[in-house]
Amino acid sequence: MGTYFNPDNGSFKQAVRSFIYVDKTELIRHTNRVLGTEYKCIALSHARRFGKSQAAGMLDAYYSLGSDSRELFAPFRIAEDRDFAKHLNKYNVIHLDISSFEGTYQDNIVAGIKKVLYNDIKRSLPDIIELDNPIATILNDVYEQTNRQLVIIIDEWDCVVRNYGDKPEVVHLYLQFLHDLFKSEESKSFLALAYITGILPIKKIENESALNNFAEYTMLDSKNLAQYFGFTEAEVRELCERFEMDFESVKTWYNGYMINGLHMYNPNSVYSAMFNQSLDSYWRNTSSFTMINRFITLNFSGLKDDVLNMLAGGRADVNVIHFKNDFLGINSKDDALTALIHLGYLGYDAERKEAYMPNYEVATAFQSALQTGQWKEIAEAISNCDKLLWATIDKDSDKVAEMIEVAHESYTSVFKYNDENSLSCVLTMAYFTAPAYYTVIRELPSGKGFVDFAFLPRRESGNRPAILVELKVDKTAETAIRQILERRYMGALQQYKGEIIIVGLSYDRESKHHTCEIRSIKNM
Repeated sequence: MGTYFNPDNGSFKQAVRSFIYVDKTELIRHTNRVLGTEYKCIALSHARRFGKSQAAGMLDAYYSLGSDSRELFAPFRIAEDRDFAKHLNKYNVIHLDISSFEGTYQDNIVAGIKKVLYNDIKRSLPDIIELDNPIATILNDVYEQTNRQLVIIIDEWDCVVRNYGDKPEVVHLYLQFLHDLFKSEESKSFLALAYITGILPIKKIENESALNNFAEYTMLDSKNLAQYFGFTEAEVRELCERFEMDFESVKTWYNGYMINGLHMYNPNSVYSAMFNQSLDSYWRNTSSFTMINRFITLNFSGLKDDVLNMLAGGRADVNVIHFKNDFLGINSKDDALTALIHLGYLGYDAERKEAYMPNYEVATAFQSALQTGQWKEIAEAISNCDKLLWATIDKDSDKVAEMIEVAHESYTSVFKYNDENSLSCVLTMAYFTAPAYYTVIRELPSGKGFVDFAFLPRRESGNRPAILVELKVDKTAETAIRQILERRYMGALQQYKGEIIIVGLSYDRESKHHTCEIRSIKNM
């Protein structure tokens, strides 16, 4: 039992003893199915905080000779599988987190990995052959001495490729090391399973073939493994019932990743919301804004328009095929959007080949990035969103009209001064922070038509009133108010008891002037 060689089950034990553990053990059914076959190499490339490392710890606990995990797995679904006992704690396991070697060994990462791994193995097997031998020869000796194959698990496998792009000799040595682990002649004998995780899909490097035998599972396509990384909608519903959280609110904040037909949620964010009993941007606390700013401020034609359109609820066409799986080689708008998809900052509709803003939590990460970035006029407009919402609640119609006009001017390069749909997109951006407190519905069916915007206060929003907004172009704001009343749009809120603020907004195309009327009624 060691740190790198035959680790114990401590990582998985910690996971299952946590405040929340969602059973993902059936992933082992898949790994058992490919164990020792030509399909034994699995590469999982997902955004951070999507459960990749937790799964790695689970595989340690299941396969490693360093522990007895029968009782640990007993409460979970995999224990009911007919092959559960067949492979339980029967393999030599090597587990490496490549990012942990960067600080200490820098340009000598391969030498550092080999050294610590060799020393760990030697504590268990004193007669192991010398360190100077190739890694594949050492591992083959482990196999021959123990008569047990190896399961090799590598977290953050791609950090060398990502962080040493300007040092091709370091990348080459590292890829050669991986080749010896996974494609050498010896590995055909000693390797039972490989599981590697990273952020980016495998980069195809000329004359390098270290990882071309891996089955890849990505944010674009996770195939039949999608359900094991992230929380499914059914799992989040159950958690909301268990912890008495409003599901629709949680859905607004954290839903949105559509991977292989499944609605997937960032598990770290959902866990944090349940644990803290509070909806917040937990993604913002674990991810770097610099990556967003780096890509969205690139001067590619149409990129800025696409980002703002997605923030306003729209979608952007994206061609993900030509992305080189490298953050250094971003050469087009499509590359920038594809990188953001892999990072989890955008969702991806594989059927329509479109990128979109997955949820409110991620939108707030963009908001924070924009406020520290180069798009100053956009940042200023977004910073006024809370003020606009309070002006609406305070029924300050002049202030609302003034702030909507400023917002319209800020977004005019994207949302043209032309029709109600344009004004609707501007309104979405102007009330950008409203989803933190409201369920915002565009074109809500009600009475004899559709109200343009309905802001329905959520349980955790305090005493905020409901808000209905009707938009008009080249007509008066009073006309919009009259339409709300005459068509009984308030009927859409018949289950809501309390104050309803009705807002009429008008835009005059000739003068480019906005007007506003606000009234308040009680729904008893």
